[in-house]
Amino acid sequence: MLKIAILIWSILSVTFAGAAILGVLSFPSLGGQDMRLIPIVAAVGALLAVPVSVYVAKRILAVTAPHA
Repeated sequence: MLKIAILIWSILSVTFAGAAILGVLSFPSLGGQDMRLIPIVAAVGALLAVPVSVYVAKRILAVTAPHA
């Protein structure tokens, strides 16, 4: 399961981090803070992708497991 979770995380982490960065950049009220916040929200997005990727990997294995 770990191999599948890592593959899924590599896709989801980029997606979540990119969505978080777009969220920061879409608020003009942040002013000059956006360059400081971008690495923070990118890291948070990548960390949030960890439990989601584990969940998705478990669901993939449950669906594709042979039924006895």
